[in-house]
Amino acid sequence: MIEPTLTVPPEERARRAPARRPVRPREAVRFPVLAVVFVCAACGLVYELELVALSSYLIGDSVTQASVVLSVMVFAMGVGSLLAKRLRCRAAVGFGLVEAALALVGGCSAMVLYAAFAWLGESRYVVVAFSLAIGVLIGAEIPLLMSLMQRTGRKAGAGDPDDAAGTVADLFAADYVGALVGGLAFPFLLLPWLGQLTGALVTGAVNAVAGGGLVLWVFRRDLTARSRALLLAVNLGVLAVLATATVLVDDFEQAARRAVYGEDVRVAVHTDLQEVVVTGGPEGPPDLFLDGRLRVSGRDEYRYHEALVHPAMNGPHARVLIVGGGDGMAVREVLRHPGVRSVTVVELDPGVVRLARTDPALARLNARAFLDPRVRVVHEDAFHWLRGAADRVRERYDVVLSDLPDPGITSSTKLYSEEFYGLVARVLGPSGRFAVHAGSVTDRPRTYWTVDATLRAAGFATRPYSASGRTPGFAAGPDRSAGTGPGPCDWGFLLAVPGDRPPVLGLAPDAPRPRSLGADALAVAAARAERTRGAAPPSSTLVHPRYGD
Repeated sequence: MIEPTLTVPPEERARRAPARRPVRPREAVRFPVLAVVFVCAACGLVYELELVALSSYLIGDSVTQASVVLSVMVFAMGVGSLLAKRLRCRAAVGFGLVEAALALVGGCSAMVLYAAFAWLGESRYVVVAFSLAIGVLIGAEIPLLMSLMQRTGRKAGAGDPDDAAGTVADLFAADYVGALVGGLAFPFLLLPWLGQLTGALVTGAVNAVAGGGLVLWVFRRDLTARSRALLLAVNLGVLAVLATATVLVDDFEQAARRAVYGEDVRVAVHTDLQEVVVTGGPEGPPDLFLDGRLRVSGRDEYRYHEALVHPAMNGPHARVLIVGGGDGMAVREVLRHPGVRSVTVVELDPGVVRLARTDPALARLNARAFLDPRVRVVHEDAFHWLRGAADRVRERYDVVLSDLPDPGITSSTKLYSEEFYGLVARVLGPSGRFAVHAGSVTDRPRTYWTVDATLRAAGFATRPYSASGRTPGFAAGPDRSAGTGPGPCDWGFLLAVPGDRPPVLGLAPDAPRPRSLGADALAVAAARAERTRGAAPPSSTLVHPRYGD
């Protein structure tokens, strides 16, 4: 006998079904979580780039600093991921505290690093400490968010589109895209508009608002009343610290600058490429610093520039090319020679040339050389400009002068390469001369003789010489914070000509007599440099730079 089937109305089934706790839909949580991952990833990369940029400026050797920061930070991220396992049972409050700590540490990192350099004279260990701390905090973010999302909505199962693998893919996609945006925002938005210190503080504030807002709003039901109050107080405290530091950042920067450069800071500007500082009293000679390195000392700069320019002008010198030299001192010495018809200066930073033209002390020191109608300034990377110069220049240059920072500074290395010297050879006349500043002979002889070997590999014959008398106490190399002893007291130069016969080291007979040079002085300078010669090092190329002792 078949019993009839009773049909229960839907309303009755709903009434009889056991009551279930309301569950937050997975999609309602996914979007704000991914948005916060995007923002936090952008902030994390800004912290990373900030450490690389500021440590390269303060310590020097950008390749080494980038390698240290990146390797330490990636290692620390792994440590942070492991440590996050201990917070999985309290993932919401853990993520909130991690983001608050990351905002505070990352936002203040630039100021603390600059303060350590200015007042303690050492910042290497501070860079490593911040790289470790920021890396650990960044590494803890994704595991904690993954734990929160897995506890949201229904459990993942086989074939479920909301499974763990899909959640991980979404989180990492948002993380990578955020890193892209942060990496582009740092050089194109934050640095030009806010600068290094304020940019880091603002990034920290954004980080705190995003991380704290996610936990206190989206995951508020995962928090106890005590945890909610703790997170609110911590985030407000972090924002208060960052806001106070932002208000005081200008006063802090001025105080730190005085600690680095002394009390007589006359001009301090940030160009698109570097920090330019001019120091000196109203009557005394000025000193010019580029990115913290003494570039021109008004007391003895004439020794350097006379040694660079005058030996190279012994011969035809109607057309002169100066690579670098935006301060105008080398141009001043060139224009002292009769018969000069044109001087081309290839200087990357227009801010330096603008300051050399308009600052009264610098303009007086360079004898207002840039106002001479024979002088033409090109604002372009010298390597790129020379690549096309052989086709643009109708007449070859009689003299080429390389007035550049020391080759030990990473950003200058390509302008001391065999490829660069090959480009110089293309624009130099058959009887032309090429003078190169090659760093200190006595302090870094291997670097100096590497320049010599590179010139020879490019087809030049060379004559080494040096000039003494530089201001003590300022390092010639990229690291102004290393050591407390006096810096090198000499400049090393190389006079080069095409072919295999070394040039004669002398002075033009019709030129005004330099204050610091003479025939006997040049002979002594050449002998002094030769005494440091050792086994010939290999040449330096773009793909295998060999500078640095």
